[in-house]
Amino acid sequence: MTPPMSSADFWKKSTHSGTTNCVEVSAARGSVVVRDSKRPDGPRLRVSAAAWDAFLSSLRTR
Repeated sequence: MTPPMSSADFWKKSTHSGTTNCVEVSAARGSVVVRDSKRPDGPRLRVSAAAWDAFLSSLRTR
């Protein structure tokens, strides 16, 4: 299910995205939403801000 988003949402493209593999994230109501920039109206993944922070932290330790 695609989480509802408002017109004020701000999407930021990952600095590791290439020309064909683009991921965008947006902070929304205490959570983070991830989408494929090639399909902005497609499926989105919403996770809690804490889960997103833990995910990013795990990437930094590698």
